[in-house]
Amino acid sequence: MKLEVIRPGFAATVQDLGRPGLAAMGVGRSGAADRGALRLANRLVANPETHAALEVTLGGLVLRATGLTTVAVTGADCPITVGRRAFGLNAPFTLRAGEELTLGTAAVGLRCYVAVRGGIDVPPVLGSRATDTLGKLGPPPLSSGMQLPVGHDVAGFPAVDLAPRPALAVEPVLRVTAGPRMDWFAPDALATLVSTVYTVSPDSDRIGIRLTAAPLTRTRHDELPSEACVPGSLQVPPSGMPILFHADHPTTGGYPVIAVVAEEDLDVAAQVRPGQRVRFRAREW
Repeated sequence: MKLEVIRPGFAATVQDLGRPGLAAMGVGRSGAADRGALRLANRLVANPETHAALEVTLGGLVLRATGLTTVAVTGADCPITVGRRAFGLNAPFTLRAGEELTLGTAAVGLRCYVAVRGGIDVPPVLGSRATDTLGKLGPPPLSSGMQLPVGHDVAGFPAVDLAPRPALAVEPVLRVTAGPRMDWFAPDALATLVSTVYTVSPDSDRIGIRLTAAPLTRTRHDELPSEACVPGSLQVPPSGMPILFHADHPTTGGYPVIAVVAEEDLDVAAQVRPGQRVRFRAREW
């Protein structure tokens, strides 16, 4: 059983839960940007949550199946069709041999996840099948004519026919913890961060989400030695415009980090589109 890529859409890649624990070697975690959506897609087709699936930006993907299989699509709200039949998000459905699955352009959200029963069985690299766009690890991005092998390891049989999820927020709010480089900023910088409405820049990608608004004021402008960074770090370059480190971020950075977005809110951040507005608020413990 294989899936043939007829049309790859934009920035479509193979993703799983990534390569945690290798930062000391300079290897980032990578993996799905919206990890919750990937996990749900796998559960819907009775895969282990760690199986590889496809991450598609804004839709546009067309796949052809070589055999009978079960698939599910989660994440961004995009039209799903197989021939003349329409299907909904967050629900498993059958794909027969020769049929083509088409994802239209997402109306809300940024990334869709396509899981197939058995998982995408490309060779793992350092224990993961994820495509790391910064480190150039894992399989290449999808291209027309690519043949994606499907595995046989499943966790059972699909147990539900629908998994309702709340609608994606129009103006999401991401919780942050201050620091670790607050001493590089003006005393009111954190208050500015949590009271400002930011706009997502078109220059954003899986490495970082660039945000634009009134700049944050830095009190130090000398060079900061590179130091370790985690997913969700809000680095502030000399422009004063924060960059939110995301799935394929580097393991170190040379700009001061004013705050870190809560790990559980990174799935929300993964679905913000260029031009969309986003806010921050201080995390309550």
